[in-house]
Amino acid sequence: MHKCLRSIGFSEYQKKSKVKELLKELVKNKTEIKVIQLDEESNVCEIRAEILNGIGVAMVGEWKDDGEFSMEYYYPYLLGNHISSQAYCMIQRHTDKEAYSGLLEEYRVGVSLIFYLTNSMEYMEKKANDPNKYTDDAQSISDLNILDQKPIVSSVMLTGLSYSGKILLPVNKTMNQIESAKVADYKRNSLIEAAKNGDEDAMESLTIEDIDLYAKVSRRVLKEDVYSIVETCFIPCGVECDQYNIIGEIIEIEELKNPMTNEEIYHMVLNCNDLNFHLGINKKDLLGEPIVGRRFKGQIWMQGIVNFAETEEEADSEFE
Repeated sequence: MHKCLRSIGFSEYQKKSKVKELLKELVKNKTEIKVIQLDEESNVCEIRAEILNGIGVAMVGEWKDDGEFSMEYYYPYLLGNHISSQAYCMIQRHTDKEAYSGLLEEYRVGVSLIFYLTNSMEYMEKKANDPNKYTDDAQSISDLNILDQKPIVSSVMLTGLSYSGKILLPVNKTMNQIESAKVADYKRNSLIEAAKNGDEDAMESLTIEDIDLYAKVSRRVLKEDVYSIVETCFIPCGVECDQYNIIGEIIEIEELKNPMTNEEIYHMVLNCNDLNFHLGINKKDLLGEPIVGRRFKGQIWMQGIVNFAETEEEADSEFE
């Protein structure tokens, strides 16, 4: 069973036999099917069964000559409509299967953000039409500048599925503190970008800031709870690179019900490190009552849809 299948309301499907029955039922009630011919003998087929608006299960495999679908793997998905980032994004194929991941060079997160690509079929179609432009060879931003190539991704819409979480109270702040934090974050992101481009003064400023921040946190943690100091965070966890422990502020919330199992699902929009993204979690896996303004803390599997730059002018404007 996929660990995040419970996130969209299928928590009772724990055994392989029950999951197989579910997948057969979903194939019968499919809402979308796409087939891409890789060569004369093989193809990739993706069947999607949407159980709620933007929430469902995707099954990927091969469409046989006899008209039968042979499934290789499946995954639950959640689609979002918020532009999360316009930072440079690389796409690379998984080693063991026809699946793809994206890597965001997002300064606001503090780490390279890796996510599972949910519109991989669209990417494969573009790669088949223009293999020189849409390549799986990962390149850094410095390589991009050296080769004078244009980024193929204009923006990314991130989503996450969680199988364990809890609700935290918000941090009490004044409007002046909120505005000051935004200005400080903007300055820090500018320094990080300059440091990555080799600016020694920016590197020195960041080092001094980190020393001051460490000293400030060390003093505050003696008298305050850690969650009143750390408002939001993105922390990679486990051995899989698209798994994260997060703390994020709840911006929007919607309570849904899986029509097949009647299990209740929370569909939230979170703000984490100044990134907005959608999150889905089973109600029984969430401790506490989610309310706009409160914070969500938990482990998530990060997904994302990439929007492709169709023209060089669009790529330039987005990347800048």
